[in-house]
Amino acid sequence: MEAPAAPHNPAETELTITSPEQMRELGRRLAKLLRAGDLVMLSGELGAGKTTLTRGLGEGLGVRGAVTSPTFVIARVHPSLGDGPPLVHVDAYRLSGGLDEMEDLDLDVSLPDSVIVVEWGEGKVEELTEDRLQIAIHRAVGDTTDEVRQVTLTGLGERWSGADLSALAA
Repeated sequence: MEAPAAPHNPAETELTITSPEQMRELGRRLAKLLRAGDLVMLSGELGAGKTTLTRGLGEGLGVRGAVTSPTFVIARVHPSLGDGPPLVHVDAYRLSGGLDEMEDLDLDVSLPDSVIVVEWGEGKVEELTEDRLQIAIHRAVGDTTDEVRQVTLTGLGERWSGADLSALAA
């Protein structure tokens, strides 16, 4: 009788970010690890830095157009200026349903050829793929000017099983 397989431990790392420029730089470094077919889910309070991180991703991926919050248009596609994948930036904050409501965005069609970043995607896009990078950004809430953020990156699925996310701290 074979022993049960060991549970899969996701790749995970925690970082402390102290400024918006550091958050952007984290996005630029993360872009070097990403490839077409990657799904990145961002979570965090309003103003935590999700769009700032995505702006850095866009810079690192070398895509066209200013990366801004797509809150009211729901999704923006930023084509690559080189030979890399396009960036599809989705803000699911105003969407109440799960993947059914997201189907109109054709993310399943875009995923194989793009890097897809979804802000507020929990409970909405997990069915797209078992392989995803979840990034949680935590900040002090309330009346504070504190720029410090705790960022937890968790790689799920085979795609991320051997990833060294701690290298992003460099």
